[in-house]
Amino acid sequence: MRLTSLRVAAIILALSLPAGLLVAQETPVPAPTEEQTPPAEPAPSGEQPEPTPEENAAAPRDPLEIYADLNLFGEIFDRIRAEYVDPPDEKELIRAAIQGMLTSLDPHSGYLPPADYDDMREDTSGEFGGLGIEVTMEEGIVKVVSPIDDTPAAKAGIMANDLIIEIDGVQVQGLTLDEAVAKMRGPIGSSIKITVFREGVTDPLEFELTRAVIAMRAVRWSMEGGETEGEGDVAVLRLSRFSEQAFVGIEKAIKDIYAERDGVAPKGIILDLRNNPGGLVDQSVYVADAFLKQGAVVLTRGRIPEESARYDAQPDALDAMIADVPLVVLINGGSASAAEIVAGALQDHKRATLVGTRSFGKGSVQSIISLGPDGAMRLTTARYYTPNNRSIQALGITPDIEIKQVVPEEFQGRDEIIGEAGLAGHITIEGQEETSVGSSVYVPAEKAEDTQLQYAIRLIDGGETDPAFPAVAE
Repeated sequence: MRLTSLRVAAIILALSLPAGLLVAQETPVPAPTEEQTPPAEPAPSGEQPEPTPEENAAAPRDPLEIYADLNLFGEIFDRIRAEYVDPPDEKELIRAAIQGMLTSLDPHSGYLPPADYDDMREDTSGEFGGLGIEVTMEEGIVKVVSPIDDTPAAKAGIMANDLIIEIDGVQVQGLTLDEAVAKMRGPIGSSIKITVFREGVTDPLEFELTRAVIAMRAVRWSMEGGETEGEGDVAVLRLSRFSEQAFVGIEKAIKDIYAERDGVAPKGIILDLRNNPGGLVDQSVYVADAFLKQGAVVLTRGRIPEESARYDAQPDALDAMIADVPLVVLINGGSASAAEIVAGALQDHKRATLVGTRSFGKGSVQSIISLGPDGAMRLTTARYYTPNNRSIQALGITPDIEIKQVVPEEFQGRDEIIGEAGLAGHITIEGQEETSVGSSVYVPAEKAEDTQLQYAIRLIDGGETDPAFPAVAE
């Protein structure tokens, strides 16, 4: 069979790679000891026994077998190019093959095309080029919830409750909220015209703004437990995701709380990690460290030594400030990954009481490997363990006090997810239990109707008691 130039090039490339990239290195054989089992005697027929499945899996493949597989890939690629009913996009074909190769490993590995890689970096950095306004949609019109301090929108005079009716001369009505937000974002330093309607002003107001770096707020806080919402002695910190803004947001929130109370500590702190999908591992370590003065936060174990590590908390002024403040952490079926690292560390060290329902159960770590102008690959490179050496993979973290929400009838039966254990192809750990029941992700919009939050507030205020609260380190 004759090879085309593309297939020949692919095989030459494979042959030119260092052998270590294609073949697993054999582990050096240790010197025999008295305790070692002697080699098996040859079979009477003179034939060697068949290798076990484990031996087959551990044995390095013959390079020729790998080259034959590459040859098969090249053959299929050529047939698609030559015979598919419509001329295919060859670049997309190759990207789809790469995506298939990575997604076959587990649900969290995958290929990120350049645009997706840019979106992911923006998401994890928590920064983007924009105007600095928080918005919502009301009756097809984009309404300003509030401008963020020291941003172009705030400096220009855009106010809460302003209705955005045009963006660069294009009417907003008919656009989705995501489409409108996408139009307001753009390259840092670029200009944009916003037309707003303001109650009490006859004519629409036009603002010309220059986009700047905007940090997405990862943490919001309020004081609760008083007679009216937003007042009281219990600090509630809502952490939405573990972007690069996570720790600085927690640190700022705690300092702001003390400043507002003239240095008086709150009666307790509630860290709300419900429906937090995770994010950066280093941020989870920093956030846990904010509440711990010492000890392990998380242990990672990978196939190569560089992926195995132990991350420890260190004493600092922040954890000293809140050392005597009781802590409750809220979790549910949507608390995953980095959120589970923080919850597991605070639970193992008995620094916090966990309230809510079982967490998602994602106990693996992904590395983002840049491929230059071709995007990046997201590859699972390690499993993580809590300080007490617990793996929560496909199992999740069980709260110290299980409190379920009162779910409206229209959401009942649709509010629960199994989590990691329900994902096809998820990583398994031999001998480890996996969950088979769902955990709710429902959180009411109104705080007064939030059963889990209200229970945590009463727990700190003394209206509820449980042996698990307050958590006391042994």
